[in-house]
Amino acid sequence: MTGLPQAVLLRRGAYHDSVTLMRVSRALSELPGVEAAMVAMATDLNVSILREMGFDIPESDPGDLLIAVRAHDPDAAAAEAGRLLTAVDRPRAAPEEQPPLTTRSAAARGPADLVLVSTPGEYAFFEALDAIEAGLPVMIFSDGVGLAQERRLKELAEARNVLVMGPDCGTAAIGGAGLGFANVLTPGPVGVVAASGTGAQQVTCLLDWAGTGVSHVLGVGGRDLSAEVGGLSARRALRLLDEDPATELIVLVSKPPSPEVARAVLGQRLGTPVVPALLGNGDLTQAAEEALRALGRAVPEWPSWPAPPGARPAPKRIKGLYSGGTLSAEAALVAGQGDFVDYGDDAFTRGRAHPMIDPTLRVEALARTGERDVVLMDVVLGHGADPDPAASLAPAVAAAPGTVVIALIGTEGDPQGLHRQAAAFQEAGAAVFTSNAQAARHARSLV
Repeated sequence: MTGLPQAVLLRRGAYHDSVTLMRVSRALSELPGVEAAMVAMATDLNVSILREMGFDIPESDPGDLLIAVRAHDPDAAAAEAGRLLTAVDRPRAAPEEQPPLTTRSAAARGPADLVLVSTPGEYAFFEALDAIEAGLPVMIFSDGVGLAQERRLKELAEARNVLVMGPDCGTAAIGGAGLGFANVLTPGPVGVVAASGTGAQQVTCLLDWAGTGVSHVLGVGGRDLSAEVGGLSARRALRLLDEDPATELIVLVSKPPSPEVARAVLGQRLGTPVVPALLGNGDLTQAAEEALRALGRAVPEWPSWPAPPGARPAPKRIKGLYSGGTLSAEAALVAGQGDFVDYGDDAFTRGRAHPMIDPTLRVEALARTGERDVVLMDVVLGHGADPDPAASLAPAVAAAPGTVVIALIGTEGDPQGLHRQAAAFQEAGAAVFTSNAQAARHARSLV
């Protein structure tokens, strides 16, 4: 700490979404004379981070807003934060008619094909329930929905003959339209049912690299193939893709599922072949390769960029710093050793942006690694993700004392530029792989 004065403001019950707060925090941090700034909801994690940054935080609740600034003139910087937040809150010109106030009233007002729910988890259940009762499929981007609530929503959806994608469904693509975190994919014959967002992104990005496009990606939420949920959405999604004339083959992606549920889901009688990509029974790269062979297409060499030569101490251990839960689980299984943290877990995303958008926690984690560490991490490209992840992560990689290996998940069509990102990370000293499994094997070989 430099001893610069600080200002900490507390606003009771002033909710803002995490992406807005991240942008305001960045804007403050870039002001002249500002050493540190963070604007965030007062969750336990955010309060802990602010205290580690040296701020004196008053008693607060998770529904309160904190503005913390350390600068030559902290009061002026805090006032600027208030101005930025007020600009976000400023109402637009009054519409000619009152907009709908509920999901059900919005569905009743005009034609709709899908409802996307992205609210704090404690409210998501009721909005999704409205959508189902209106007879509409729903994608629940929100996390924090209870397991019993998820089961109830999917039972009701089955009775209404609609699909529930989620909760915690981060990725979907329907007829070429990406929802949530979505890569730019070539249209093609492979449909994907995914109880994993980043798992779906890995498989579809590899297929895209191999010149094989995707018809639809139907996310079903990471818990769908658990014993408690029973694969209700996966079953319906498989049936929907089986009925789709553009889909010639289906890939089912999941974290380690309940074996009984997986057997039941895969045991459905379908006319379209299904390739399982279930962690614990091989890795996602192997599943993508199996799908290509099933279609009679060649399996290419997956692109990678070796680390530049340089003298480093012999590594002793692997540390996984991941933004995708399935990618983290896959890397841990393939590496067979190491300590892995999924920064996309609910514990880290309450009140702050997902690590695919906000790199702060992983930048700080990189700085805490040691010279005998192999740091294994993912960087996920596509719409919805950080527009230039290398801008903040590459300097942190270059400053990290250990060896860094990166799984770069993306396509050549993604707006961040896959090759530009790979070159930046390679220049920073990392080895870069488009296959997460290959990245994990490389990390294992270094230890």
